[in-house]
Amino acid sequence: MPQVKCHWTKYPVSTQKRCNAKMKRIAIIGAGCSGLTAIKSCLDEELEPVCFEQENGIGGLWNYSEELNSNKGSVYRSCTINTSKEMMAFSDFPVQSDCPPFMHHTQVYRYFRQYADYFELRPYIQFATLVTSIRQAKCYNATGRWEVHTRQSGNVESEETVEVFDGVMVCTGHHCHPYIPEFDGFDKFRGPAIHSHDFKNANDYVGKRVLIVGIGNSAVDIASEISRVTAQVHLSIRRGAWIVSRLGPFGIPADALANSRFMFSLPQFFLEWSVEKMAEFRFDHENFGLKPRHSPLQAHPTINDDLHLRIINGTVKVRGRIKRFTPSGVLFEDGGYEPIDRVIFATGYHYHHTFVDPEVLKTDKNEIELYKFVFPPQLKHPTLAIIGLVQAVGAVMPVSEMQSRWYALLMKGLAELPSYEEMVQDIQRRKDEMRNKYLRTQRHTLQTFWVPYMDELAEQVGCRPNLRRMLLRDPMLALRCFFGPCVPAQYRLEGRGKWDGAKEVIEKALQNITSSTKTRKTSTYLQNKTYILGVGLQLFMSCLVVFFCIVLFV
Repeated sequence: MPQVKCHWTKYPVSTQKRCNAKMKRIAIIGAGCSGLTAIKSCLDEELEPVCFEQENGIGGLWNYSEELNSNKGSVYRSCTINTSKEMMAFSDFPVQSDCPPFMHHTQVYRYFRQYADYFELRPYIQFATLVTSIRQAKCYNATGRWEVHTRQSGNVESEETVEVFDGVMVCTGHHCHPYIPEFDGFDKFRGPAIHSHDFKNANDYVGKRVLIVGIGNSAVDIASEISRVTAQVHLSIRRGAWIVSRLGPFGIPADALANSRFMFSLPQFFLEWSVEKMAEFRFDHENFGLKPRHSPLQAHPTINDDLHLRIINGTVKVRGRIKRFTPSGVLFEDGGYEPIDRVIFATGYHYHHTFVDPEVLKTDKNEIELYKFVFPPQLKHPTLAIIGLVQAVGAVMPVSEMQSRWYALLMKGLAELPSYEEMVQDIQRRKDEMRNKYLRTQRHTLQTFWVPYMDELAEQVGCRPNLRRMLLRDPMLALRCFFGPCVPAQYRLEGRGKWDGAKEVIEKALQNITSSTKTRKTSTYLQNKTYILGVGLQLFMSCLVVFFCIVLFV
């Protein structure tokens, strides 16, 4: 494995420090990206993590396998991550500069392996261990402890083991239990049908007529891929979607431009206008049959760079709602009929945690009551946390890391939650906001914007950067933190867990995004061109905001 090229320094509490009897033991369920950062966060606060992973390796859904596995998330062979490397990195472990801005799933997996190896996390993971039940221990009311029941994965006859832990972090994500809606006549359809969870590659679709149901990221990625070899792809959608490119102006990653403190200081109507115009600039959504009635920020964005090219050459046709299936085809609500050989449902997932006592964690149509999307509010002791379940418009890795840092502080006694009444009020406020901001669907029950949510968690951890104070001490760094991308390293500048390498990561963020694409030497007259373009674009947008305000209100 290639060595990571950086100058990271470990914290005073090294991961090499041996656990002792006085440490609180924390059970961590899952060794994907959320589980790995949960282990490290526990070690940073001198807690003893014990991670249970049902597979034989780390990485969760990013640990690609050709074999179908209904018990874990999965990716397809061609999958490329939708968030740029600087925005998806853990706050104290930047991605290597020679990695592409948007990494293939094999490169994402390699990054997680490097993270686990560098911080020596593997010794704390019990592989091939399935968690069957989590319930309150008999002494919970006094101690807040939990019983965790496990057995060997793949062996239902293996002996069950029961251990008691001081706390539990559930890090299993939400891509394990596929959701397939009911359709009239589908039971009579004679062709093969799968959920996108089980899609691996286009081999089975050569020369076939394929119906794909859905308009999320997986749906459009799969449609774009298999349409190169199929006879025809029909994309059935209910309400349309705004298709957003990974890249913004001048080839700068869109998430690096959008997820900045400056952008979220602007009025929401301007953000919606900006996203819509950027989407429409590439192609007219009305002419391509994709334009929805909702605004761009009322639904989770669909990110893709190829769909419009597949539509314009006719290999993908956008269709409306399905009325019913026939044995050999599908009838749409607009009266159209198409013969179909295969069906792929890209219709999302159920949020289930079947191993957790339902009295502790209740789920109804993907609605789960969690304080700040982490803690069940009714528990007497806040010793159980759900990590990485929230649907933030941005990378989940830094979100899981921040949630884990918060939980570790709580377990260490360095933070506390508000009263039950205050937590319920906060949960209800979020529900009201989601109902007002987003479409009322199963997908938008745990939705939030990345920068405001990260800042909210950082307030709890005590690591939110103080830009006013920074402006006096280091004006250029403050300007980068405000106008530049809100890279996770911003949350290592001060407070508990401060890291000396954070400033350099922030300063080189935009430069590192494009460094791997400069494989042919060209003019070097402007070394910070990418950064200047990024900041220039945001300043230009601020001028537009002022102009709109003058026009509308003066």
